[in-house]
Amino acid sequence: MIKFTNVFKAFPKGGLALKDVSFHIAKGEFAFLTGHSGAGKSTVLKLVYAEERPTGGAVRVSGFTVAEMRRKDIPMLRRRLGIVFQDFRLLEDRTAEENVAFALEVTGARRSTTPARVMRVLTQVGLAAKAKAYPRELSGGEQQRVAIARALVNEPTVLLADEPTGDLDERATRGVFQLLRDINASGTAVVMATHDLDLVRQAPYRVIELQEGALVYDSAVDESRGQTVTP
Repeated sequence: MIKFTNVFKAFPKGGLALKDVSFHIAKGEFAFLTGHSGAGKSTVLKLVYAEERPTGGAVRVSGFTVAEMRRKDIPMLRRRLGIVFQDFRLLEDRTAEENVAFALEVTGARRSTTPARVMRVLTQVGLAAKAKAYPRELSGGEQQRVAIARALVNEPTVLLADEPTGDLDERATRGVFQLLRDINASGTAVVMATHDLDLVRQAPYRVIELQEGALVYDSAVDESRGQTVTP
């Protein structure tokens, strides 16, 4: 589903952001992507949704090879992905339901199906009662739930979450994390970038750790070799 093979990523003024990174995330898997700020977590996610292309090696996502993609094919890839960011990125002049509906508009979904699809995902994230609320009327945790609903409305096979709890308090963090676990339990693969190791220790999910652009630990590989490494 997501496969990195000897991936390097260099930026003109920033040096190597990724150094020979290889891993494979399977259908329906939940994986934490960890590491300190600047370790390369966001670069990995940007390669997955084709905002960036690898300098070397291969990135394959849901049948697409990112380095070989034509610009017109990128929307096709992104329709298979849901993406959630730390800063929510909601449209302030639109209600919760309008923010979610916007994700359907840009993909050309049939308008007749939009209301039902929007309400389904808002119900899934526990916000059906706040459908008419604007972002300024919602808490940080509720805004992130709207962002997750927006990411889910096109029924992605993979949900990418880039520090989704970074701006939330402890209670909202627990709620959002449990929501991501429920989404994964329903069959959607989840890749969650986070530096919150307390959160990582709460669930027995795979951990992929980056350090200065290099992959230094992968629980799926290291633990199968009998190593006991605590992230």
